[in-house]
Amino acid sequence: MTMNKQEVADKAFSLAKSYEKKSGGCSQCSLAGIFDALGVEDTAIFKAATGLADGVGLTGDGHCGALSGGVLAIGYFFGRDKENFDDITKLVPANILAKKLHTRFMEKYGTCRCYDLQTSFFGRFFNLYDPEDMKAGMEAGMLERCSTLAGEVAQMAVEIILDAQEKAART
Repeated sequence: MTMNKQEVADKAFSLAKSYEKKSGGCSQCSLAGIFDALGVEDTAIFKAATGLADGVGLTGDGHCGALSGGVLAIGYFFGRDKENFDDITKLVPANILAKKLHTRFMEKYGTCRCYDLQTSFFGRFFNLYDPEDMKAGMEAGMLERCSTLAGEVAQMAVEIILDAQEKAART
């Protein structure tokens, strides 16, 4: 039985959320939820997403890792190929879609910086390299909140990807 677009997006949400709760690493979890919902097997991109968690390198000082995972998935489907490296116009399709994801994210959360998201959700930032801060973050509900966010981003990204694929098939 074939799933409709909303069912695939919902599957991405559920998978990404469960991956984040079980394994951590928001960038990999959102990417894995998207890829698994869409039937993509690419361990190289999954591995490359490792250092994007918690605002890059667990610093909180970059944009949300789950958002990074969503953008990587968009690039996987619509990005510029190496053979077109000299054609700057080939950047446009993926960037338009990444901007859509960013816009939806900003509309929902008001910021995409991990530090600011944590401050908004919990009233403070947690340094995940510090065992006491890690424990405090877990006690504050970080695992539940960030896993939900990873799921929401995966869902948004799948909706954008499937809409763009549908549009491309019509043209």
